[in-house]
Amino acid sequence: MTDALFVSLQVILAAIALYQFTFSIFGLHKKKNKVRFAPEKSFAVLVAAHNEEQVVGALMENMKQLNYPKELYDVFVICDNCTDGTAQIVKDHGMNACVRTNPNQRGKGFAIEWMLKELWSMPRDYDAIVMFDADNLAHTEFLMEMNNDLCSGARVIQGYIDTKNPEDSWITAAYGVSYWYINRLWQLSRHNLNMANFLGGTGMCFETNLLKEIGWGATSLVEDLEFTMRSASKGVYPKFNYDAKVFDEKPLTFKASSRQRLRWMQGHFTVARRYFFPLLWQSIKERSLTKFDLALYGANVYIVLLTFLMTAVMFVDISFFDGPNIANIYGHLPLWLSYAAVVANLFTFFIAMILEKVKFKKVYVYLLLFPIYLISWYPITFYAFFTQNNKQWSHTKHTRVVRLEEVQSKQV
Repeated sequence: MTDALFVSLQVILAAIALYQFTFSIFGLHKKKNKVRFAPEKSFAVLVAAHNEEQVVGALMENMKQLNYPKELYDVFVICDNCTDGTAQIVKDHGMNACVRTNPNQRGKGFAIEWMLKELWSMPRDYDAIVMFDADNLAHTEFLMEMNNDLCSGARVIQGYIDTKNPEDSWITAAYGVSYWYINRLWQLSRHNLNMANFLGGTGMCFETNLLKEIGWGATSLVEDLEFTMRSASKGVYPKFNYDAKVFDEKPLTFKASSRQRLRWMQGHFTVARRYFFPLLWQSIKERSLTKFDLALYGANVYIVLLTFLMTAVMFVDISFFDGPNIANIYGHLPLWLSYAAVVANLFTFFIAMILEKVKFKKVYVYLLLFPIYLISWYPITFYAFFTQNNKQWSHTKHTRVVRLEEVQSKQV
């Protein structure tokens, strides 16, 4: 019975890996022809901030540089439970500082929900809502790209999340490599196939009427994934805009990275429990590959956990019980094939970097440590499974002040 279970699970995991690899092939090509529109849509740009006095000034400067008519967008910074000078810096830049104090409901999801209610009560109506984090920098054409997609009929849009500090440490480099892979071989592939994309927490755009229709309602530790699943369940699929870049600051240390990723995985377990089976059932009933793909993405946290547990069991079996005593389909394959599969998996990240024309020299050196970053997801996910009911929001401190000109000059 154990053998049958293990073989079945291994076959399922292998099938999922093949499925994802097949999809990634469709991200190799980037379409060049795009429909462009004159500036038409108005935007409320929301920035969630908690004690971000070190970095919020650079973002405010960046917002003034956007290549979009100034009368068509306003910036609102949610100063959420701040105890520093974030609000004053925002005011000094002539932007709207919206102060929120609620120690019992902490976190980005609650802050956004509060801000949207404030926004609906204001006299001006905006066509769409754009969301950034305080440590972000946006490409000058970001709002223009959102305008193009909204005029083309999109209702939820995810921009290209890039890394503004990939050379700061091996951890920031690992984040950069991961996001280049995700943008090119995951998000773009779905976009090319006209399927749903997933939201990434920043660089997001929402049609105002949609938010008023279904509400925000995403207050988990991963509000982006939660809203992705909510909107998809109602037949509204997020779109991906490859040219709308937003540069996000990544944690400098392994400890800070682990804390951030633990929060992500805890939230992923919550969303998976809530949405996986309903979305899977809808995909079957409607024969929708798009909903099946999103359901599978939502369950990815369980796939990682299952892979880790099975690997651990097989390791213990071989090391301490003179195994293998448990059936293993990989044991019937040539050893070189297993190594080739691992190398091929790592090579896809390198391919993504080549396709994205990454010019950061240090990042290529840091690739030697990238497997450590990938492997570390397994114990983090394992620990997150047992602490998933912990809803305490943890703040990632940002102190690296980078401006858009610096980021773009390093990419050339």
